[in-house]
Amino acid sequence: MRDPLDLYTVSEHAYDAAPVPVLVHALRGSLDAGHAGSLVARHLRESLPTERIATFDPDELIDYRSRRPPMIFEDWRYTDYDEPVIALDLLRDDEGTPLLLLHGPEPDLRWDAFTTAVIGLVEQFGVQRTIAVQGIPMAVPHTRPVTVTAHATRDELIDPQRHMMGMVQIPGSVGGLLELRLGRAGHDALGFAANVPHYLAQADYPQAAAELVRQIAGSTGLALPVGELEAAAAETMQQIEAQVSASAEVGAVVHALEQQYDAYMEAAAQPGHTTLLAEPGALPTADQIGAELEAFLAEQSGAPAGERDDAPGLPPGGGTSTTEDGEAPGPVQAPGSGPA
Repeated sequence: MRDPLDLYTVSEHAYDAAPVPVLVHALRGSLDAGHAGSLVARHLRESLPTERIATFDPDELIDYRSRRPPMIFEDWRYTDYDEPVIALDLLRDDEGTPLLLLHGPEPDLRWDAFTTAVIGLVEQFGVQRTIAVQGIPMAVPHTRPVTVTAHATRDELIDPQRHMMGMVQIPGSVGGLLELRLGRAGHDALGFAANVPHYLAQADYPQAAAELVRQIAGSTGLALPVGELEAAAAETMQQIEAQVSASAEVGAVVHALEQQYDAYMEAAAQPGHTTLLAEPGALPTADQIGAELEAFLAEQSGAPAGERDDAPGLPPGGGTSTTEDGEAPGPVQAPGSGPA
């Protein structure tokens, strides 16, 4: 078995930048509603000075047959191949402070070796805080501010949150495994999950990405730009409103979500609050709302609900429908936005 440290190659002067206090990771393929984590990664790479310092071997980590990389075929010949890249970049914020960004497709294989390798890089660069970012689908309306769920290896790393009732078993991810093992190794790690409207989970949702950038900045003190994401969010909002206003039925379910959200926020401020609804059962469930919105948008294209590649509704249980590369297309796209 190969040494985990042999999974990647580093640039000649990679460690000259050490120590680097923060590492942000957003690996595509795990749950990322609204492509929020991918949008954060691409935004940071395009907005800040960036230097590639480590590249992982995709042949060791990617199952090409499960998500086939796209190839370009023109003039009766193959002309290009989109090789998957898992990389660690060195960025500098608006004040020159360095940070690391781990991005690319989530590894299919060798999770143990990959997380061991990343922890080795964390130690080599003297990283003090590792941060994960992603989006999760929730029964929230697009007309309300984006809320964020935080998690961490130590309570002191995040703002106080309401007590979590019970235990939840969820599908594993490399990001989750990395956070778990960083904590066990004595390193600080945390994550921010932006709550994305259930019916927009498969579309780019820059509102969520902008809030995630703010959360990173607030947690670390880094000076990170957010203006371009805010501009994309404003344009996306106009597109969403145009779709919603085209149907009284869609407007009604969005209004129901607003009622549910407002009732929850009001009740959450009261001591001992434990339920989502002030009056359980008074409003439609997330699956019911998503199904109605999916049916409406399917009617606009003439395809039955659930049979369109870009239908924004989610399958029962809140999962996402994705393409072979792990990304889920959607009907609402901000100009120039997309997965990193």
